[in-house]
Amino acid sequence: MFRRSLFKAGFSAGAASLLAAPALAQDTRATTLRFVPSANLAVLDPIWTTATITGTHGNFVFDTLYAMDETMQPRPQMAEGHEVSADGLTWRFKLREGLKFHDGEPVRAVDCIASLQRWCAREPFGQLLMKAADSWRAIDDRSFEIKLTRPFLPMLEALGKGDTSMPFIMPERLAKTDPSKQVTEMVGSGPYRFIQSEFNSGAKVVYEKFDGYLPRAEAPSWAAGGKVAHFKRVEWIIIPDPATAAAALMNNEIDWWERPQVDLQPQLARSRDIAMPITDTSGRLAIMRFNSSQPPFDDVRLRRAVRLAVDQAEYMQASRGDAKDLWKLCRSQWPAGSTYHQDAEALMPASLDKARKALSDAGYAGQKAVIINPTDYPDIGPLGQVTFDLLKKIGFNVELAESDWGTVIQRRANRGPVEKGGWSVFHTTGTAAGLVNPAMSYTVRGNGQQNWAGWWESPKAEALVQDWLDAKDKAGQEKAAHALDTLVMEDAPTIPLGQFTGRTAHRKSITGIVPGPFPYPWGVKRA
Repeated sequence: MFRRSLFKAGFSAGAASLLAAPALAQDTRATTLRFVPSANLAVLDPIWTTATITGTHGNFVFDTLYAMDETMQPRPQMAEGHEVSADGLTWRFKLREGLKFHDGEPVRAVDCIASLQRWCAREPFGQLLMKAADSWRAIDDRSFEIKLTRPFLPMLEALGKGDTSMPFIMPERLAKTDPSKQVTEMVGSGPYRFIQSEFNSGAKVVYEKFDGYLPRAEAPSWAAGGKVAHFKRVEWIIIPDPATAAAALMNNEIDWWERPQVDLQPQLARSRDIAMPITDTSGRLAIMRFNSSQPPFDDVRLRRAVRLAVDQAEYMQASRGDAKDLWKLCRSQWPAGSTYHQDAEALMPASLDKARKALSDAGYAGQKAVIINPTDYPDIGPLGQVTFDLLKKIGFNVELAESDWGTVIQRRANRGPVEKGGWSVFHTTGTAAGLVNPAMSYTVRGNGQQNWAGWWESPKAEALVQDWLDAKDKAGQEKAAHALDTLVMEDAPTIPLGQFTGRTAHRKSITGIVPGPFPYPWGVKRA
């Protein structure tokens, strides 16, 4: 297994005690949640990056106008409600009364407008909204209006997007930041405040309960409903070594480990004090993403050659182990079980011979391909190692550039060639719930330099996305979504590597964890 070359299984003697004993004796322990996230938090701005870990951080600090519930329906969150004109061209929104930012300032309509406009500049779903928008206007401090040039039916789905790159609301002064630059001052209106003075990337992230937050009255459901913070303080403890994290959970030094490594789950399951539920039943998709704007993978023939060689079972076994009940094949841009899923088995025969022939026919001249890959992310690191081995087998000149996940996130923003610090391939995972249609999915968009990292350009793909938006019925939407899936699978800017569900692990004394695609902090309490 490739994964075993990255991480040692089992508990080592050095993992017997993660935290010094005096820390556990502090009076604050009962009111502090100690949480081990899936990766290090290197980028704070949840609008600037699609990194899942930054989206998790965003859910702690910020709130959204609307939010997705467990049925994938958008509900009012910061919004009190909305009105839509009869022609569908004017949307008016009103904020709940008493909303405040962490700096004590009230949340105003101008903050919402500036935040949404910055989000629209970066996020594919938002870009579709921006294309339809004619004007944005604050009516008063609690109300604003969006006028459209044409109806935009998924307005609430956009404002309540529940995956990464959510349309979080921040103060206007921060939302006015150039979308290409990161916001580093974290001021939101969510249930927890980010404590900048205690932030140490690679070691610790600290949040404190925001007493000025006004949760909704409804029960929480995914990112919607009442976001009640029961802990006064939440500490993210960054533990790159899985054996150390497992030992810390067993020893009651941490309360919750977001994604325990597969090899360690049997040992954790034997503990009477630890629960390991599946909190996101829709699961995640693993993907390979090419830099389609730079050699060698600006040549579609080379991307197709790689696609012919990919064996999804090999990737899933390397990343997820032998727990076959927790992963499945998914040879589509749409998740298995979703409305538009269709299997493209013919395009992914898992044949090294066919891949070698396609590479030879394309006249590949040995240009270097660089895979950027994390060493501290068990879900993702093994995927890059499998691809490295695969590309060597079919004849590529390939380099595996391994680093921590934060460095991968920073480097993948480099649009230059590999000779100038650029990249050719990276791997990641995304929530299945966030990749179910052409408006939400960032893997199928073909808008070039405005696109997600990889910058695939395809006017035909963009036209199909618009066809889906403009469709008059479900049959029209399905036709456009299927055509888009076929196009993206054939051009291969993104290659699906399989779909999986995972377990989280927590002390049984921790209750109230809300199921969903993120480890939400609201509702969680100590029994």
